[in-house]
Amino acid sequence: MNHFPSDWPGQGPINLEIHDLPHRSSSTEWWYVNSHLETADGHKLSIFAAFFRIAHSREKVTKEVKYAHSVTWAISNANGKTYHADSRVDKNSPKIGLGRIKKGYGLKDLRLNRALTEVLEKGRTPVPDRMFKGDVFVGERRLELDFDGARFERQDDGSYCLSLFNPRVHAGCDIVFHPEKPPIRHGDNGVIKDMLGEKGFYYFIPRCRLTGTVTLNGIKQPIVSGFGWYDHNFGVRISDPTSKKKSNKGINSTHDTAWNWAGIQLDNGSEITVFSIVHSGTNKVIGQWLIVIDPNGHRISYSDMKFEPMRWWRSYRTFSDYPTYWKLEVPEAEINLNIKACFDDQEFITFISKPAFWEGRCDVKGTVQHKQVSGLAYVERSGFEPIKDIDEFFSAVGEEVRKSIGNIIPLEPTFKQVRDLIASKQHEHYMNGVDIPQLTRTLLKPMREITDRGGKSWRSYAALVCVDVVGGDSRKFVQWLAMPELIHVGSLIIDDVQDKSTVRRGGPTCHLVYGEPLAINAGIAAYFIGQKLLISDELSDAQKLILYDLYFEALRAGHAGQAIDLDGMNDLMPEVVKSGDSSVLEERVLAYQRLKTAVPASSLARMGAVAGGGTKEQIEAVGQFFEAVGLAFQIIDDVLNLRGFKRKLKVLGEDITNGSITFPIAKAMSRLLLEERQWVWKTLQAKPKNPIVVSSVVEKLEECGALDACVKQASELVEIAWNEIEPKLEDSIPKMMLRAFGWYVLERHY
Repeated sequence: MNHFPSDWPGQGPINLEIHDLPHRSSSTEWWYVNSHLETADGHKLSIFAAFFRIAHSREKVTKEVKYAHSVTWAISNANGKTYHADSRVDKNSPKIGLGRIKKGYGLKDLRLNRALTEVLEKGRTPVPDRMFKGDVFVGERRLELDFDGARFERQDDGSYCLSLFNPRVHAGCDIVFHPEKPPIRHGDNGVIKDMLGEKGFYYFIPRCRLTGTVTLNGIKQPIVSGFGWYDHNFGVRISDPTSKKKSNKGINSTHDTAWNWAGIQLDNGSEITVFSIVHSGTNKVIGQWLIVIDPNGHRISYSDMKFEPMRWWRSYRTFSDYPTYWKLEVPEAEINLNIKACFDDQEFITFISKPAFWEGRCDVKGTVQHKQVSGLAYVERSGFEPIKDIDEFFSAVGEEVRKSIGNIIPLEPTFKQVRDLIASKQHEHYMNGVDIPQLTRTLLKPMREITDRGGKSWRSYAALVCVDVVGGDSRKFVQWLAMPELIHVGSLIIDDVQDKSTVRRGGPTCHLVYGEPLAINAGIAAYFIGQKLLISDELSDAQKLILYDLYFEALRAGHAGQAIDLDGMNDLMPEVVKSGDSSVLEERVLAYQRLKTAVPASSLARMGAVAGGGTKEQIEAVGQFFEAVGLAFQIIDDVLNLRGFKRKLKVLGEDITNGSITFPIAKAMSRLLLEERQWVWKTLQAKPKNPIVVSSVVEKLEECGALDACVKQASELVEIAWNEIEPKLEDSIPKMMLRAFGWYVLERHY
């Protein structure tokens, strides 16, 4: 190992007194521990903690390396299936983050990058990441890390002390790790190579006896049994700042590296660790290592193995997918293990790993050399970005919306499912004589005809994100994903009958498939099914009353807007055409669009904020923001109807063919000459079917600037609303999503 940095371990045993210390040659270094334990009150817990030191720049004069620090840790409670996570980051994180974004190392979605930039420019980081308030200390003479109260240090007797506490959830620990095995080299005799060829050194202590205490919900309990694991990794050599050679490596290197890692502790006294480095874009394995440590502490390395996901779980907070059941097979060692998460939701949300990673407690069962074994493991999956932009994000949301609706409105329903849809357990006799196949064909299938094609799932996301943005937990209200979609689809089915539309979401409208009577009935029924989803033990009676009022407010407003839309604005047009004053017409069009689209969105947002425990000020603020977004959405929808939808989801210029007076038409009336206004109005009244005529109207609206004026007004609506809501909400990832979503609505193409 002579060609590696001089402060790396040489051949032979690793001297922990030296190599537990920070390494000056490395730009990236971390110290990591995990533990599985049981407390005196019977809680079965697992805890991991990772302390990071990362070089980010050099002093201009002295050329000394400047470091940023962070710590991530979490407690997995196997009894209650809860996950308490904490992420603390450097005081310079906003400045460092802005520098990385400027160099092109930010998030892949440009809108989210803009939203993150706004937060960082204020000198803040979005929660759940929180900046250190105090100082960070890294010892140079012995391992002593103190990251603003989060501590990890090596004692004179060779044990390691871990001290953590999160005052927000009154949870933490004071644990001593007593090593029972010597340090083991990972990788190729300790060396790990990444996808750019950079090398790091990695050693670990696979089994430690535990003593100490754990605090949950403010109650401190002693540890009665348990065992732990210690990792230390350092590498990526810092480049010479005086070198004229350009390099994408060193202090500011970044690339699409992801990894899967497992640390397994078996009841036969042996341990297994798997480490697989992957290119996140191609899923190509760059490096892969499996190390077995026998009960006596001897290391055996294997290269031929399979570490494969068998089951996937989707987060309802980030809509990312993670494996939560793995199969590990090592033929040469006769290892065959099933590794299953104790519970799925052990996702750690942090912008340290964009936007989250999965690390959690897993149960292990299987065979080693044909003998039954069991044990516990920590598994980590980090660096993968299955969702690269907001379009993909809403595609994932849409998939979950359709799954949710499929559970509520199944195409092959059981007796109980139909009973709960149309009656209740108390009134089961309502089902007497009901032919379930007939009901499925005439009521459920017409609704599913439209929902299954997928749509713009932002309405469903609005309700959930507003739970989180005020500090609540949207995971308690996942069933709400279906509710906004059912309201929306109900209105679409009815609208299409009333407007005599032929295309909806890329296919024939519901009434063309099932006939108008069944379509109308199904559309109306969809409104009432959503009420079933409001039932929740997580809500107080007072909250339920508010939610019911908001739910029916949305329906009342939507139908009022539809009535105005159906009657139209024809009575205003003669005077508007004559005068060229479109102010009243624009106000009237916005009125029905607000009632039809904006109020339902606003009501759903308020419902989310109520469920999340928001203040009255916050509830009103998110409502006003989504009212503005909903109105902007409808304005942009009118523009896209004339400019064209992506994937041709609607007929181009359908509003002109229907003779509809939309917002672009209203805008144009104050921009066109009298003869032009007369021609547009006359053409609309004729409801032209000829594409050439329709295109001529669109060209006239473009030439006078009406479409651009609509886009400008929509943008102003969203920006004004954002300026109102911004100071009322804590900077957070959900808040960033709201900001980016506002831009997404304005910049969409479908």
